Amino acid sequence: MPSRRDQIVMSEDEIKSFLTHQRILNVATNGPTGHPHVVAMWFTVLDGNPAFWTFARSQKIVNIRRDDRISALVESGDSYSELKGLEMTGTARLIEDRDQIFEIGKAIAVKYTGPAALNTDSLPFIEAQVSKRIGVLIDVERWVSWDHTKLGGVY
Repeated sequence: MPSRRDQIVMSEDEIKSFLTHQRILNVATNGPTGHPHVVAMWFTVLDGNPAFWTFARSQKIVNIRRDDRISALVESGDSYSELKGLEMTGTARLIEDRDQIFEIGKAIAVKYTGPAALNTDSLPFIEAQVSKRIGVLIDVERWVSWDHTKLGGVY
C-alpha cells in the first residue's frame, strides 16, 4: 500500500504547470547574522529552473555573493484539501550578462502583465531596469512537492 506522502507527490509535468501558473516565489537566503532572509519575488522559469531579477544592491544579492545556498517555496490553497506546494533547495547562480538579465525581465513582464509588456511603449521601461538589476537562476538540487487535491478529501 503506497504511503500518503507518495500519493500527494507532483509529477514532473505537474511541477512544470504549477510553476507556470503560480505567481509568488518565496526565496530564502542566508542573512548576515545566519538567520534566513525570506522575500517574496515575481519569477519565471528558464530551462526548468526558477529565475527572478532583483536590484543588484539588494540584501538577497549580498547574501548570495557570500553564500550561494538558496531555498524557495511556491504554494497555493486556502484549505487543507486544496494545499499544493513546491519546495526547492539548491544554489543561486547570479546572471550579470545584460542580455540575459533583459531576457529574464521580459519573461517576468509577460508572465505578470501579458504580451503587451513587450510593446514599443513598455519595452523601454524593462530595458531601463536592466542596468540596476541582476538575474538569479536557482539550480535546484532537491524538489519536494505536495498536492492535497489528490487525496479527494480523505485524510
